[in-house]
Formats: sequence, structure tokens, C-alpha cells
Amino acid sequence: MSDTGYLLAVFLVMTVATFLTRVIPFIALKNKGEHPLLMLLGRYMPPSIMTILVIYSLKSVDMMQPPFGANELLALSLTSLVRLLKGHALLSIFSGTAFYMVALQMEL
Repeated sequence: MSDTGYLLAVFLVMTVATFLTRVIPFIALKNKGEHPLLMLLGRYMPPSIMTILVIYSLKSVDMMQPPFGANELLALSLTSLVRLLKGHALLSIFSGTAFYMVALQMEL
């Protein structure tokens, strides 16, 4: 098999595998939309995952070295403020990320 054919086969397998992992839960759970366990998971998993991600991203911040975590805390504060004021998750994430990237480049 030529290199091009091999690469196409790999992409095909990856595409099918990705598609199946996305569609199987919908097929398996199509009649269980109002199941209490799914309702509970749907309510509490997103905030729990976001909390874990925030804690994980802040775990390597050295509070003993300048700037003492100021960039991270300001970006987190901006993200929270935009989320509370505008109520738009993507806008808040983008604004906090953009602020943090600019702060790192400017070495604030």
C-alpha cells in the first residue's frame, strides 16, 4: 500500500472511530432522556468539571515569586466578572484568555 493510501486509511479509521464515539451515547440513551440519574449528571457535571479545570490550571501558580499569581488571578476575576455581567460563557472565556495572553506578553 502506498503512503498516500495508508494515510487515507488511517484518516478513515480515525473518522469512523470519532464519529462512533460521538453517536453511540445518543443511540444508547435515546429513550432515557428524563432518567433521574441523567438529569442529575446534566445539572452537576458541567460546573464540577469547570471547577476541576480552574483548580488544575491554578495549581502551578507560584505565589512566592513575582508577580505572585497576579496575572492568573486578574484573568480569573475578569472571566468571572464578564460571565456575571454578560451571562455569555464563550465571551467570558475569551476575554479572560485574551487578557492573560496579553499580560504574559507584556510581562505585567
